[in-house]
Amino acid sequence: MRYLLVEDNLQLASAVADRLSLSGHAVDHASELATATAFVSTTDYDLILLDIMLPDGDGRSLLQHFRTVSDETPVIVLTARSEVSDRVSILDLGADDYIMKPFDFSELEARCRAVLRRRGGTAHNLVSMGKMQFDSMAGSLSVNGQAIVLRNKELRLLEILLGSPETLFSKARLVDRLFSYDEEVSENAIEVYVARLRKHLVNSGVSIETVRGLGYKLVPPNE
Repeated sequence: MRYLLVEDNLQLASAVADRLSLSGHAVDHASELATATAFVSTTDYDLILLDIMLPDGDGRSLLQHFRTVSDETPVIVLTARSEVSDRVSILDLGADDYIMKPFDFSELEARCRAVLRRRGGTAHNLVSMGKMQFDSMAGSLSVNGQAIVLRNKELRLLEILLGSPETLFSKARLVDRLFSYDEEVSENAIEVYVARLRKHLVNSGVSIETVRGLGYKLVPPNE
């Protein structure tokens, strides 16, 4: 998953980005509203973590713009304000959730997962398909009841493909979803991760199909 973190506290931003990166997510960081606006104009994000009080403006204006143009990107607001009226106004503007500063990183990750599940139309972390079971929260994959260890990027790639079965993803789109601006990665890296996932999914009934010249799609078993 690719996240945008909009936070002017550099120490907090670094800690949050490091924690999410350890889970295999790509994180772009903007410390100002102008930078965040530039990022969202050129990149599709799976989730935005948005601070309100920024050096060059109010983060709520960015949130309001998203919803005005019918951009449904999930947004979790990071706020130090404890007043009920402030939290209500944030939700009324279209935020999917909020978390009060200071917060525990495990709670932040749990809220991210919950928001992404809701936007994906599911209420749980476990996906069963054919002889495969995948738990995005535990980061675990099993095929025919046998546990398989996934590296972080493999896990996130599988998560993306499982989220939209039969959807064609180009290599460029997968690079965009898996890596941040700070990571210099060629599209050949996607071939490596796809090859690894295919080996893990042998005998599961689930396959990753190559559409020559266009990309990849996950194909569920014929049941």
